[in-house]
Amino acid sequence: MVGQKIVVLGTGGTIAGTAPSESDTLAYTAARIGVGQLVAAVPALAAAPVEIEQVLQLDSKDMDAEHWVSLAARCAVHLERDEVAGVVVTHGTDTLEETAYFLHRVLAPRKPLVLTCAMRPANSVQSDGPQNLLDAVAVARSGRIVGVVAVCAGRVHGAVEVVKQHPYRLDAFCSGEGGPLAVVEEGRLRILRVLPPDSPGRREARLASLPPARDWPWVEIVTSHACADARLVDGLVRLGIGGLVVAGTGNGSVHHALEVALLRAVDQGVAVRRATRCAQGMVLPHGGDVLADSQGLSPVKARIALMLDLMADAVTTSAPLSPPAP
Repeated sequence: MVGQKIVVLGTGGTIAGTAPSESDTLAYTAARIGVGQLVAAVPALAAAPVEIEQVLQLDSKDMDAEHWVSLAARCAVHLERDEVAGVVVTHGTDTLEETAYFLHRVLAPRKPLVLTCAMRPANSVQSDGPQNLLDAVAVARSGRIVGVVAVCAGRVHGAVEVVKQHPYRLDAFCSGEGGPLAVVEEGRLRILRVLPPDSPGRREARLASLPPARDWPWVEIVTSHACADARLVDGLVRLGIGGLVVAGTGNGSVHHALEVALLRAVDQGVAVRRATRCAQGMVLPHGGDVLADSQGLSPVKARIALMLDLMADAVTTSAPLSPPAP
């Protein structure tokens, strides 16, 4: 039987940041307060069975592969414990959607793994961290949602869909056209729709099968736009890029010069995926496509998926990985 303990893992971010004054919501420094202090600042958690661990302490804009692996490993350990009902991760907002998708892909947990955050520093008069943390623990303890989700401003978003849509306001995240999975109201979870299943045909690359982070294939994102210059793609190919995601216009359309360069890259063994830079919707494939689509993923999540697919291919075929980023 699953226990009731919730493990809260700290990674830094704005939720752990401080500003020069309580009225300053911009000139703050992220990752200054430990996760123990964050939990202690929420009196409602004092009587709850909560365990804390500081895994990382950084601004999430600086998140890298080593950080992801460290965090995923600690999540995996705690999720396997019988007495643990779920895990909450305090995280910066800038790359939360990427971390959520990575954890979804490499862990696919059967317990709740809840990422939460804040848009205001901890010492702000408008600090939203305490309520977000309280809501995240409520979701993790509810037993009504499993897998990786993000909780912010009372809304629960799935890892595949969540995206940061606003740089400043408290309700900074959305789930695109589908809307949030649930809302948290006075500590109670109200389900709005069922968590969607994994995309069909998506291969899983489990954490244990990943090579050391320093050996991950080099995958970058390029954007299609007016006057796009193909030299960027050609230069990346010369440097040994392993994969490219192009954030196309509209339904994944790509400037003709950029498309020609991307097709040259494919001919030289570079894996290319095509996403859309539109905030909502997904690329709808059709018979005339010359570049593979991202199966509905945003450019940043398509990049993670392509890295994992390249690593899975290397394991299956015993082929060497492309060189890591220089």
